[in-house]
Amino acid sequence: MLQFLGEYNCKIDAKGRLRLPAPLLKQLGDLAGDGFVLNRGFEKCLVLYPRQAWNTISGDIQKLNQYVKKNRDFVRYFFRGASELDLDSNSRLLFPRTLLDYAQVSKELVLFAYFDKIEIWSKESYNALLNDEPSDFDVLAEDVMGSLNTSNQEDGNELS
Repeated sequence: MLQFLGEYNCKIDAKGRLRLPAPLLKQLGDLAGDGFVLNRGFEKCLVLYPRQAWNTISGDIQKLNQYVKKNRDFVRYFFRGASELDLDSNSRLLFPRTLLDYAQVSKELVLFAYFDKIEIWSKESYNALLNDEPSDFDVLAEDVMGSLNTSNQEDGNELS
């Protein structure tokens, strides 16, 4: 299972090339040589998937019933703009201008690596997102994560 971690401030050059940070390249290991797929994120960001992760996601999406209109709509929106990328000899990726424009990335960006993907945000958008952190993050955490310990709670072994 892929498990990336980290937040990296980077710059993109005038040609749209990004050099991946060394710690991230280390985490990618041999996967970096297999190539990547860059796609639009659910928010105004881009998502970079190692080929292995992309193949898993594509396989899941292929299981959707194509006779259901909302499934077809989702597939079209999800795959819209998806582009294959390969590292050059200097460990750089060349991003399509249309995707950079979508995410409003100009020069400074943030790579946010988690699970099996790397989100790519304009620095301004990322900072705005984090500045909007809810004051009641503990409530959100309980709503989202609280049900994960149901098996322990059923046994009377609540964690405290």
